[in-house]
Amino acid sequence: MSQAGSHLRAALSLAAVSARGVKTRGSVSRRLSAWPVPQEPSMEYQDAVRMLNTLQTNAGYLEQVKRQRGDPQTQLEAMEQYLARSGLQVEDLDQLNIIHVTGTKGKGSTCAFTECILRSYGLKTGFFSSPHLVQVRERIRINGQPISPELFTKYFWRLYHQLEETKDGSCVSMPPYFRFLTLMAFHVFLQEKVDLAVVEVGIGGAYDCTNIIRKPVVCGVSSLGIDHTSLLGDTMEKIAWQKGGIFKQGVPAFTVLQPEGPLAVLRDRAQQISCPLYLCPPLEALEEGGPPLTLGLEGEHQRTNAALALQLAHCWLQQQDHQRTGDLKVSRPSLPWQLPLAPTFQLTSHMRLGLRNTEWLGRTQVLRRGPVTWYLDGAHTSSSIQACVRWFRQALQGGERQSCGPEVRVLLFNSTGDRDSAALLKLLQPCQFDYAVFCPNLTEVSSPGSADQQNFTVTLDQVILRCLEHQQHWNHLDEEQASPDLWSTPALEPGGPAPLLLAPHPPHSCSSSSLVFSCISHALQWISQGRDPVFQPPSSPRGLLAHPVAGSGASVLREAAAIHVLVTGSLHLVGGVLKLLEPSLSQ
Repeated sequence: MSQAGSHLRAALSLAAVSARGVKTRGSVSRRLSAWPVPQEPSMEYQDAVRMLNTLQTNAGYLEQVKRQRGDPQTQLEAMEQYLARSGLQVEDLDQLNIIHVTGTKGKGSTCAFTECILRSYGLKTGFFSSPHLVQVRERIRINGQPISPELFTKYFWRLYHQLEETKDGSCVSMPPYFRFLTLMAFHVFLQEKVDLAVVEVGIGGAYDCTNIIRKPVVCGVSSLGIDHTSLLGDTMEKIAWQKGGIFKQGVPAFTVLQPEGPLAVLRDRAQQISCPLYLCPPLEALEEGGPPLTLGLEGEHQRTNAALALQLAHCWLQQQDHQRTGDLKVSRPSLPWQLPLAPTFQLTSHMRLGLRNTEWLGRTQVLRRGPVTWYLDGAHTSSSIQACVRWFRQALQGGERQSCGPEVRVLLFNSTGDRDSAALLKLLQPCQFDYAVFCPNLTEVSSPGSADQQNFTVTLDQVILRCLEHQQHWNHLDEEQASPDLWSTPALEPGGPAPLLLAPHPPHSCSSSSLVFSCISHALQWISQGRDPVFQPPSSPRGLLAHPVAGSGASVLREAAAIHVLVTGSLHLVGGVLKLLEPSLSQ
């Protein structure tokens, strides 16, 4: 590790330089409107985001929950106190006609499908999700669009000042980052008078701060998997227990096909509180008798998410007595686990339109840029990585070859938290990448960039060392496949420039193609070699090709007829890539 350590120190030294609710909402709106609005423009959007960042990022919130998980119920009670101090009562949230969704994978896509379906009916929708990819205001959407910087700034300071004014010696003045945004979303949706709010759970369900919601219209549980084990438990059954915590008495809930054990846990959780829980039939059952559905999100796994979204939207419309919800076709029998199948129904034109128009950046997203094609998917669990691999390989097989020349496959990967990166990387091996590139979730090393992507809970040393661990795992996997040993790690030249490529593979590794860069920008510059017509940084940094792997690889990439780049492992990584590849998202 001494060689890697010298690379790390050199790079770090360089980095240092370089509807129902509408009728009863009036009193709440009048109460909230009484808050003082800060004077603009002294408090601009970036100022609000910087202040928000001082309340901890998600990583800090996780650590706090870990320390306090001995009595997690107190966390919900604390959230209710914050809500009261902000000027709302739990009962006020009933006016939002909420669709509450949890799950391990696909819950964000399910929410996106659901919101778009209901918006296609002409309803004014609110949508709260996490994390954001480029700008924090993406987490709070109205009619499918992130709230404007002006609205974000207004509501942020209103809530911030209200909490400051109501603090006393017995309580902390400000909630952590995610809780603050959750409170803010509730205020935005009430003040902006949405007809409904789709609310995605942050982590888990039972003790998630969104679970102060008392009376959602309907609840959903997407596919379950292993994630956040230090918080939710290390088995699917324990995780299912947490997810089932969002069920409410008398409120219909839907889930997709799960392994038998977790599904039984969900069933028992629902039965204990008299929550009617239904299993979604596959999408094929809803397509019977009509043309096949077109989904706005790619990947076979999105059909499962779409099936759940259709049930949630249809149930919400029925509960609200909305017209043209689609006639029921049949009532289906119970399964061996005594969980009834949800009835199928006739799909309406609004439902078909909503599914077709759904957009959800960073999930099975493809950007074609001349000879470079970027495949972006924020998969970060074993099951979601498997789905990502299937999607990527199918996309390669189904794509048209632009020429008869050589094609290069590149993996850009990072993984954070307590996730098993070695297991995730092993699942990616069948894609047969020519190069594996690792970098932290930092857009740049020389400047903090926009406040939206600042993270104060980790140091550059920590995230770089994590990337070196990823690289070691990848090299070990290559050794197991007995790849030829073509490269070795050179020593730094005395007095030479510190390489921005932190480390190729360790000496004597069988891998010929693993690279670690200090930030996303440098990784993208090396991968694209100036061939992406949109991503055109002013100049390549010194030392980018200092190592033979980077130098020879650059020649291969420049001469390739096509470059296919899969970016995965972390939604934050995908967000940083999107920030650079799609500058309009930062505007």
